[in-house]
Parts: sequence; structure tokens; C-alpha cells
Amino acid sequence: MSLDKHDLHHEFPEFNDAIHALKVGDPHFATLFAQYHEIDREVHRIEAGIENTADSYLEQRKKERLALKDALFQKLRAWPGN
Repeated sequence: MSLDKHDLHHEFPEFNDAIHALKVGDPHFATLFAQYHEIDREVHRIEAGIENTADSYLEQRKKERLALKDALFQKLRAWPGN
């Protein structure tokens, strides 16, 4: 299992300014950002063995995290500062 960091600042360092601007200026982005990081922390705890769960649940959470990352990435790419 991979214990790599998946936080958005680590995943998309080139968008640090956009992430900050959208977190404070776009409530929908801020909500998606919070959901993404909540799921990311949960996945990390499961992968680290801190929490136990069924493999199917972990895979479901990873898919949810990926869908959120895709939605966030689209908003980052569309940010006027890019």
C-alpha cells in the first residue's frame, strides 16, 4: 500500500496560488476541498493501519477522492490566474 501524500498542495504545486484564492473566494471549491481532504485523511489512516475496514470500502473511498480531485482540478485549470 502506498502512503504517499495526496493533499492538493502536494498533488498540484503549480496551482498553490489558485488553491488559496479559490478556497477563500469560491464556497463550492472550499466545500469540495474540505471533502477531498477529509476522505484523503481517512484513506491515509486506513492504509497506515490506524483504522481497519473492508477492502471494498477503501476502494470506494479512493474512487470518491479521485472524483473530487478531478472536479477540483477542473476548477483550478479554469481559474482566471492560470
